[in-house]
Amino acid sequence: MQRIIVMNSKGGCGKTTIATNLASYYASKGLHTALFDYDPQGSSTEWLRQRSVDMPEIYGVVGYRTRTTQSSTRAWQLKVPPDTQRIVLDMPGGIKAHELSAHVKNINAVIIPVLPSSIDMAATARFVRELMFATRLRTNKTPLFLVGNRVRRRADTFHKLKIFLDDLLDDLNIPVLINLRDSLDYVRAAETGIGIHEMRCQSVQHERASWDEMVGKIDAVLKLSNANNAALYG
Repeated sequence: MQRIIVMNSKGGCGKTTIATNLASYYASKGLHTALFDYDPQGSSTEWLRQRSVDMPEIYGVVGYRTRTTQSSTRAWQLKVPPDTQRIVLDMPGGIKAHELSAHVKNINAVIIPVLPSSIDMAATARFVRELMFATRLRTNKTPLFLVGNRVRRRADTFHKLKIFLDDLLDDLNIPVLINLRDSLDYVRAAETGIGIHEMRCQSVQHERASWDEMVGKIDAVLKLSNANNAALYG
């Protein structure tokens, strides 16, 4: 079982978009997948309601109704089917520094979306530093990734985002998974409870390739981490 949390204290950066697309990606590959919705807005839960029974099943958990720092770290042990292989957690904005350790306990990977705006980049930089220094991520070597979201490559903000990500990478040694471009196809997919890679129209070929690359990088790091743990603990 691999647990991947999507989080950022900054609201509106696309956490739900990343979480739902990641969950549907794994489910479409035949992996038993659960999606936890800890955001009181309930967007991931609503997305699951729109999902057709003909699509690969995703086990949904409404976590925001009873969310506590304790329940957010133990819920998958209590509520998911025993054959679950991937758990994706969609977290709300506004997470406080003192909550971070509980949220990332027993997590296998952390994904942090960031929008290409000055306000979002500054807020994300503060959040990443809080996360790195207020938790045991460094000690446990839990993989942490940044994802540039809703990026328009021809806009000036793309170049500012690239500089920001490069600087953060040099400063904290955090890899950038990928920059996902701004596309209305994400909105169209969300309206019907599917992932961007589950759409069959020609317009999403670029997005499908981006997600193949992104998840490939995540799984490669998780596989390496598992191998290192197996060697360490026998």
